[in-house]
Formats: sequence, structure tokens, C-alpha cells
Amino acid sequence: MTAAAYLALSICVLLIGGIVGYFVGRARSRNTVRKPTGPTVADLIQRLVLDSRNGIAVVNPFGGVVLYNSRAAELGVVSNNRLDDRARKAAEGVAETGEAVDIDLTPVESRGRQPDAVRAEIRPLVDGFTVVDAADESEAVRLEATRRDFVANVSHELKTPVGAMALLAEAVLDAADDVEQVRRFGSKILREATRLGSLVTELIALSRLTGAEKLPELNSVDVDAVIREALGRATLTLESSGVEIATDEPSGLLVDGDRMLLVTALSNLLENAVAYSSPGSPVSISRRMHDGYVEIAVTDRGIGIADEHQQRVFERFYRVDKARSRVTGGTGLGLAIVKHVAANHGGEVKLWSKPGTGSTFTLRIPARRVNGDKVLARIPAPGAEIETGGAL
Repeated sequence: MTAAAYLALSICVLLIGGIVGYFVGRARSRNTVRKPTGPTVADLIQRLVLDSRNGIAVVNPFGGVVLYNSRAAELGVVSNNRLDDRARKAAEGVAETGEAVDIDLTPVESRGRQPDAVRAEIRPLVDGFTVVDAADESEAVRLEATRRDFVANVSHELKTPVGAMALLAEAVLDAADDVEQVRRFGSKILREATRLGSLVTELIALSRLTGAEKLPELNSVDVDAVIREALGRATLTLESSGVEIATDEPSGLLVDGDRMLLVTALSNLLENAVAYSSPGSPVSISRRMHDGYVEIAVTDRGIGIADEHQQRVFERFYRVDKARSRVTGGTGLGLAIVKHVAANHGGEVKLWSKPGTGSTFTLRIPARRVNGDKVLARIPAPGAEIETGGAL
């Protein structure tokens, strides 16, 4: 073989080898499984468990915890990597029957900020594994207790004037020939009917404020006008009580709110101050701008409220002096309405009181905003610039 023939043969062999190697490499690359670049399904499931708002714990067939989130520890489902005994026993039963169960895992002992009520569902997974799914139901339990108390209180408060009116009506019938007795019993019936009407009216108002109905749109409200209207409503009460009300100078303050609700709240504070003041003692109303809030304070020199009652006076039907409330015709809902009016306006109501000295109730409502970041402090006089309370 000549040198030229040998060289040509070598080149052909190299070319054939390169071509074969190319196709073999392509075939191998097709059969190679590419590793995913994103998170795996297992990663996503673990993240779902760890970030769940419920307490989640995965339990193996021997009752050991293989995975749980921080919420499970907060609810007391898992403590020191050990499952609650009640949950462990229930998980064993679920693993045997394959049927999910609901159990109560409310903490036996109250420790710090632990929830008041915990309910859990235990479901089977595979191969004897189970999952405990626990939720904090404290708020639902509190709401149900509040609802029961409210229904019981309403039933009691309604039965009192209704029963009294029935008895008085019988007395009127028995004394039909005695004009003086008829007038006396008739005036009592009128008083009980008025009290019943006030109770129903305030119950409707409280129902609206607590979410039964949509609240009206908030508009610009003149605080001075609210005070004038509230004083007008209290005229009859003031005339019969002998209590005088002193007010400070008009301020021109504005708030975003519902005028009728604000008038109702302030009227309730005034009537409350008058009811618990002795004849001739003063009651005062003052208003000011403070930290972006308009504050309307009602101060009396009455009997005052002890410390242990100050947080509860805003509860529905709560009365510090039940006998006095009966005499004044109070429903026990006035301050609860004030509290909800303030809350629905983004404000609050504060109380300072000292037995034997008197009380000050301060209604705090956010001042009207101007251009999104300013609050209007006063209604400007014609041609004057607007005075603002600064950025919120």
C-alpha cells in the first residue's frame, strides 16, 4: 500500500469514528434525566405545612412526630417534640380504622397566652401515618358566650317593663272608677312604655353598629353642631334634674363621620353625666385637637366610678348601681353604643373617674383629613388660610 492510500484510509477511519461518536453522544444525552431547577413537590409540601395558620403535625405509626410547624407548638399540640396524649391516642385509633375524627385539644392548664379553645381533626395518610390539623377557636367560643349572655340580658330587660305594664294595666282596670288611681297607674304605664321604647331603640342602634347593617358613608361633620344638637336633645333631662351644663367656646373643628351617630354618642354621655350627678352640680363639655384627634370631653362632679368597674361600664347592660339605673330609667346600653360609635369612626372613648370626685368621658375621633396627609383643625374664616394639625 502506498503512502497516499494509507493516508486516505486513515482519514476515512477518523471521519467514521467521529460520526459514530456524535450519534452515540446524542443518544445518551436524550436518555439522561435532567435535574429540575425549581423546588420539588416535597419541598412545596413541607413549606405549606410550616407556613400553615393551623397547627399541623404528621405522626408515624408509633405515635412519634415526624414533622410539625411552630403553630402546633403554640397551640400545645406538640410540646418538646412529643404529641399531646389526647391527640396521640386519637391518632392510634384513626390509623386502625382509617376514619378521621374531631377532638378537643383545649389546654388543660392556662399558661400565659395559650388559647382558650383548640379543636383538631385527625386524618389518616398512608401506611399508618396520620396528620393532626388543629385550629384556635377561642374567638368563636368567646363570641358564642357573648351572644348567649346578650340574648339572656335582652330577655331579662324586656320582661321587666313588659311585666310591669301588664300589672299596671290590671290595676287600672280594677280601679276604673277611681280617677286619681287611674291617673297614677296610667303615668306609671307611660313611664314603663317610654323605657321599653328607649330599650328597643338602643338595641336597634347597637345592632347596626356591631355589623348587622352597613354603616352610612362618612362625611365632613362640624363638631360644634354636634354639641349643639346633643344639648338640644338633653334639654328635658336637664330641666327635670336641675343640673347645669357649661360648654367652652366653639372651635370650628371638623371630623369625618356620621353626624347622627356622633350626636347619639354625645347625648348618651350627657345623659349619663346628668343621671349620676346630684341636683345643682355642674357638668361641662370641652373640645380640642390633640395628636390628630378631635377630643370631646364630658365631665361631671357626680358619684364617680371605682377602678374595678371602669373597664366594664362599656359592656352591654352593665350597671355600677343597678338601683339608681332603675330610678333614672337607664337601659345599660348607652355607654356600649358610645364605644361602638367611636370604634366605627376609627376612634375610642376614654374614661377617668374617681369615687366621690366625678368622671370624665372623652370621645376621640380622627380629625378630618385634607389632601390625604393633613388634618383640618378649624373651619377657616372667609379669606383666611386653612389651619392644619400637621401630617398624620
